[in-house]
Amino acid sequence: MAHVLSQNWLINRRHLLRGAGATIALPLLNCMKPLFATQSAESRPKRSVFIYIPNGVNVLTWQIKKAGRDYELSEPLQSLEKHRANITPISGLYHPNGLGQAHECGKIWLTAAKVSQEGGAFRNTISCDQMMAEITAPHTRFGSLELSISRGPTTLGWSRDGVPLPAEDNPKTVFNRLFGVEAGGVDLQRRRLNRRASVLDTVLEDAGNLKRSVGSEDRTKLDEYLSSVREVEIRTERLDAWLQVPKPTIDPPTTANLTRNVSKTEAGDYYRTMYDLITLALRTDMTRVVTYMSGSESNGLAIPEIGIPQTRHELSHHNGDPEQMARLSRSDAFIAQQFAYFLDSLEAIQDGDESLLDRTMVLFGSGMSYGHSHGNANLPTILAGGKSLGLKHGQHIDYNLPKINAYDVTNAAGHYSICHKPIEPNARLTNLLLTMMNKMDVNVEKFADSLGPISELT
Repeated sequence: MAHVLSQNWLINRRHLLRGAGATIALPLLNCMKPLFATQSAESRPKRSVFIYIPNGVNVLTWQIKKAGRDYELSEPLQSLEKHRANITPISGLYHPNGLGQAHECGKIWLTAAKVSQEGGAFRNTISCDQMMAEITAPHTRFGSLELSISRGPTTLGWSRDGVPLPAEDNPKTVFNRLFGVEAGGVDLQRRRLNRRASVLDTVLEDAGNLKRSVGSEDRTKLDEYLSSVREVEIRTERLDAWLQVPKPTIDPPTTANLTRNVSKTEAGDYYRTMYDLITLALRTDMTRVVTYMSGSESNGLAIPEIGIPQTRHELSHHNGDPEQMARLSRSDAFIAQQFAYFLDSLEAIQDGDESLLDRTMVLFGSGMSYGHSHGNANLPTILAGGKSLGLKHGQHIDYNLPKINAYDVTNAAGHYSICHKPIEPNARLTNLLLTMMNKMDVNVEKFADSLGPISELT
């Protein structure tokens, strides 16, 4: 990372792009600004990261039993005690459209949509991270970064037209995409972008002609299609503008660490490498919005290094077996420890006179609570960071108390019931997502089924 701080990659704003017979002045990009230049609080980067836990947790051991500031972290969450001032655990949240969902809850974690099937394909709506990315994309080389446990459509990010944004699971591949040399050089990349632009122009022209000859219902569908084409057009223009901007040069030790062949059979090493990659992407301002699906309901890592050969899915369907439940708790604790490592990394990096964690909101949670019978209420949720964005931490927000007098986790059946039916109908996860969106300057009053931002956080 030492070469990034040398600032030899800065370019002048008067730099011009020449191509396709046009001369275009670049906008003010972050790579034109000295790292230590004075910035107002309003102009400094705002960032958000979303980390998904598959198949819920062992709700009997995960549950924090007391609300307010003097709460005690449960056993699996003890590794987060040092970050107490930077986190807010929240109990009782749910997605109304998530109730009854089984292995689809990850798809709607950041959308809250009623997922439907059309011709065998799932149809979703835009995810909150992509609404944030629409605001931050003009300032970064990559509008957002999608990571997952498996490559392809297993993702948290969904476009405006409900299409999953492909995610990547290989740290080396992601590093090379972010910081590597463009294949074929700038000239080849520009030719490819020009061809794409030409195709888009043709598509827009043909669709515009067709629109004039179809009925109102088809015209609406065409408008949706044209909107998605224009999104691609905007991204193409941004990619073209960034081609002449040198990528940060990463120091050899960091490069070596992030371009290793990391095996998923060593879960801890794999998770920490992915978190290192996210941290690097944020600190170099390559992107400001990241989603990481650390596992899906059908695919979660075993953790053989701590004696857990089963996947998260296998552990979650424990059928009340004490040994399996104990392993699930240990798996929960392990995942929380990796999350604590990520918060450590963000807190250790200075971003001007603040830490990177102070300027980064991190949502850590799941769209499922009780995996054995697919309970989708009382979702495990922790919000971290973002103090400089206006978030207040240090308390456990609980929407179940005082509507229930107390938690009795010795009564397993009773506690499982609140993981299937929400105690407080207004405690919607979208209220939290809306709060985060507003802090990222997405100026909307409502997101999906939200009822308003969470006042206790601000």
